[in-house]
Amino acid sequence: MREDEFKAWLEAGGASSEAGRNTRSYAVRTIENNLTALGSPHADLDGAWKADHFEQLRERLKELRDNFAKGGTDYRILMPQANNPVNRLSSWRSWLGQYGQFLSGEPRGERDADQIRQHVLEHYIENARERDTETVDVLVRDVNEALGLNQAWPNICQALTGQIFLEMADVEPPERIGANQSSATIFRFRLSGAANNHDSASSQRPFLLFDSAGAAFKPVLNHNRQTGRSAFRIKPPGASNKADEAIEVETIAEVARAMLVDFRPARVQSIRGGAVSYVAYGKQRLVRYELDPTIAKEIGVAPRGEISQTPTLDRNAREEPKARNGTKHYMAEPSNLILYGPPGTGKTYATAAEAIQLCGEPVPEDREELMASYRRLSDAGRIEFVTFHQSISYEDFVEGLRPTQASEDSVGFELKPEQGVFRRIARRAETSTGPGDANFSISGRQVFKMSIGEAANPDDAYLFEEAITGGYTLLGFDDIDWSDDRFANREAIIEEIRAQGVAEQGEPNAASGRVQMPFIFRNWIKPGDIVVVSKGNSRFRAIGEITGGYQFAPREGGDYGHRRAVRWLWIDRAGVPVSEIYARNFMQKSIYLLTDADLNLPALERYIASQQHAGSGAPEPFVLIIDEINRANISKVFGELITLLEPDKRIGQPNALKVRLPYSGDLFGVPANLHIIGTMNTADRSIALLDTALRRRFDFRELMPDASLLGTVDGINMATLLATINERIEYLFDREHQIGHAYFINCKTRADIDEVMRHKVIPLLAEYFYEDWAKVASVLGEGYDGREGDCQGRFIDRRRLKPPKSTGADEDTAARYRWSVRDVFSYDGFASE
Repeated sequence: MREDEFKAWLEAGGASSEAGRNTRSYAVRTIENNLTALGSPHADLDGAWKADHFEQLRERLKELRDNFAKGGTDYRILMPQANNPVNRLSSWRSWLGQYGQFLSGEPRGERDADQIRQHVLEHYIENARERDTETVDVLVRDVNEALGLNQAWPNICQALTGQIFLEMADVEPPERIGANQSSATIFRFRLSGAANNHDSASSQRPFLLFDSAGAAFKPVLNHNRQTGRSAFRIKPPGASNKADEAIEVETIAEVARAMLVDFRPARVQSIRGGAVSYVAYGKQRLVRYELDPTIAKEIGVAPRGEISQTPTLDRNAREEPKARNGTKHYMAEPSNLILYGPPGTGKTYATAAEAIQLCGEPVPEDREELMASYRRLSDAGRIEFVTFHQSISYEDFVEGLRPTQASEDSVGFELKPEQGVFRRIARRAETSTGPGDANFSISGRQVFKMSIGEAANPDDAYLFEEAITGGYTLLGFDDIDWSDDRFANREAIIEEIRAQGVAEQGEPNAASGRVQMPFIFRNWIKPGDIVVVSKGNSRFRAIGEITGGYQFAPREGGDYGHRRAVRWLWIDRAGVPVSEIYARNFMQKSIYLLTDADLNLPALERYIASQQHAGSGAPEPFVLIIDEINRANISKVFGELITLLEPDKRIGQPNALKVRLPYSGDLFGVPANLHIIGTMNTADRSIALLDTALRRRFDFRELMPDASLLGTVDGINMATLLATINERIEYLFDREHQIGHAYFINCKTRADIDEVMRHKVIPLLAEYFYEDWAKVASVLGEGYDGREGDCQGRFIDRRRLKPPKSTGADEDTAARYRWSVRDVFSYDGFASE
């Protein structure tokens, strides 16, 4: 055994403890001294490694561990004094693997990944095995800080879940707790006994909850940095979402009891990953559960259960036919919904929760968490928000002609069809194949724009198809092989162009395209980076991951001989507007690095995931929110799409229809997985005046003022105040012009109430009653008891105006008054009892 060299190799890889290095060396030496007893025909470990890379010895160590589990003592070949050798045998098996890596000549300590693996192995896995514990938790933030890395959270996550570490540590893939790749991610490794003993246990989920679309959710463990322990969190009544206010429990039984018996919210997550939120069973989208029968018996509930959905959450979920693989896909019925009511009743506020729910995710009770989920879905392109107004048109909403820069060989501009918000989100919905099981992250990767031929030139069309079929990307420019190492230097490229005598385009320099483009293509792009293939300056048609280095493959006739191997992740030959993933149009450079500040990473990741094989199945739901839908000319804005909005006319439905659009000439239909939510202020325009065709195609849900949501502030009963005002408005005007509770919902002091009354409520009442201040006074309770003359009210003062002498008016002339809002309000009639 090459003991001293092995110790030095371990130290270079991050094994900082001399005692640890000695322990590993002793274990490997003991194995070598007992090769015959272990059934190996080789004289030393060098021979065993050359024969089968220690496969026989590692399998024999596993057999010793299994033999002990059955009551055997074969382990005494190596550990004659040990009483419980299970974890030590696992460590020895791991260390033998490290010695194999050493013999293979693999360098150590040159990469962050090596340090990460060695640190976690030495400080977590082996320490836990010495303590004879069944599991060990590794917090990504702690590893990052211990090694002094610069926010290397994705690298840590990849290193700890990669096959190299799993074999090195002799463990199975860990349970991931929390976010997919963040500083707060925790990896839980199971160490008890043979690795295969817990395969089934790790895949079992004793408690699952389901939404109305069939998506599954599980309770999640949360790491408490203050206590250092991981636990499930239950939200007690009246608590916020702060960790120190949560009730922490350690067993699934306690979580199930809290959710199913006490109906308390707990932190849950989709089994596919994603956001972690507090959700209560039955109060949001979770309507069904499955529980381990033993736990169910313990807490006194049925192993399976389902509750009736509330009207707010009912989307008439229907079951789709079975997919080819035998699994079932669920998709909500297409929804066209309008929330209507007086101003301030929370219509726009409610659209966020409604959209999250339609997207198939649980709706958090906490507003901050809810909006975080909303922004995440919006960034990913699954939710769009648009406000209608009097000037919006079909060209803005669906598609229209827009001036664009003309081609290089012409002057001026030309009109080209440009998609509106409705067509863009409809296209996303139509091309979705489901979220997939693979979590593709752009983090840590460079993203490049690249052209493959001229998109507008039919003669170059074959280049794109060839690249897609062949699994590579192509670059034109000079037919010079840049494979030699010296071309890592830009000056070498310039000199080679000069030496080759390629001078038709003038003297080459660092700013020349034929220098810049090959330099970027050869040197900047690394395996794992992303290329976005453009279609002109305003669209993109493919996304790929670079998988290989630079290659020169000269073509007959020259040009486009430079290649990089690519795994194509997403393809749409028709192209998608670049605004979906990037904040500006593409430049005409053949290849360049896209700036992180302008990239919409969640949207880019969603496009990539949408065409992965793991994602084939039910498409993801998408939601378009139209605020103030009744303020536009609906017939003018929707045009022929009014017909396509009907649920049974959607793509994939029994009576599916498509129409040919007037500007682009494309056949267009509305996907079934696109839901539309509108809001309508009934005080702005009566619902009765809404286009009849629109009324027939939408469901209407009324949101009226809810005074019960208001409490008492500084002795003022706000619920009584609002209810009284609305009752008077309904008597004097109608129910559609009431005042919404949202006006008062954030009032914390009397000054806040004064501010709302002075600057919002009273001006709104004056508008409702067309400046008839006598009616405004009546709504505010300023009855004045039939008295004439000057009067002082609680909110408004009235002063009788004297008629000018020139008018000849006498005392019998009808009185006229000046109305003024008081500086100080009185709420005597609304005091809390």
